[in-house]
Amino acid sequence: MIELRRLRYLVAVADEGHITRAAERLGIQQPPLTRQIRLLEEELGVTLFERLPRGVRATEAGRVVVEEARDVIARAERIKETAQRAARGEQGRLAVGYTSSAAFHPFVTQQIRAFRDARPGVILALAEDGTPELVSGLKEERLDAAFLRSASPDIAGLSLEPLLEEKMVVAVPVGHRLAGEGKVTLADLAGETFIFYRRPTGPGLYDAIMAACLAAGFSPTVGQEAPRMASTLSLVASGLGVAITPASMQRMNVEGVQFVRLRGTKGLVAPLLLATRKRDRSTLVDRFRREVTAAARALSEA
Repeated sequence: MIELRRLRYLVAVADEGHITRAAERLGIQQPPLTRQIRLLEEELGVTLFERLPRGVRATEAGRVVVEEARDVIARAERIKETAQRAARGEQGRLAVGYTSSAAFHPFVTQQIRAFRDARPGVILALAEDGTPELVSGLKEERLDAAFLRSASPDIAGLSLEPLLEEKMVVAVPVGHRLAGEGKVTLADLAGETFIFYRRPTGPGLYDAIMAACLAAGFSPTVGQEAPRMASTLSLVASGLGVAITPASMQRMNVEGVQFVRLRGTKGLVAPLLLATRKRDRSTLVDRFRREVTAAARALSEA
């Protein structure tokens, strides 16, 4: 194993063409430098320099070794720079997950874009899935962070950061009796057939909507359960029922669906959370968590 230090000595001597000048450049004495060059020659089994009356000159073998040494030194410098960038959270790979409803929240897309733009050396891997799958991905270290809508029952070992709370709206088919209303109450929806986001996929939203309807004096009739929020709106467009969704879902602009605001439902909101592992959290993940939570706090205080 050739020492990197000896390769640096080799290059310095080749550049200067003189042992004494090379020693001055390196900040060492001439005898130790001469000894290190001889040890390198013995290690390689070749003569690297011809001794001249006034200096030295690289042999043919020496010139080849010097060029290889330059490449090795350059790679070593790149390794050092890469390690330092990784330690500063500027390089590496970050796997971020999000639920289907969180994907439409502008805050989520803004934070992912801002983090990527500020760190071109970071590879961002994105994944959309249900809450249970995202939680499993975090625990199995396939994901580093995830935007969730609710806390999973199985969050041992994870840290949940509350970010924002979003208002809910009612999605109704075009032509529905409530489509022209500016605002409605939950009680206005009694007797309607509801389309719910499947509970195993989004337990938080499911339970919150169910509880709000019960508090409004009725038990909702669930006609369909959709595996994805986008599927929920497609079912609404087909006239199969109404759905209560986060307000950001209006950005989908699904043909055949009209959104109506809810009033009198102060406690019915769609939370946005950031989940990460409590342990084994890298500098890159910590930097992402700090920046996302700081942005959410600034937005809430604005």
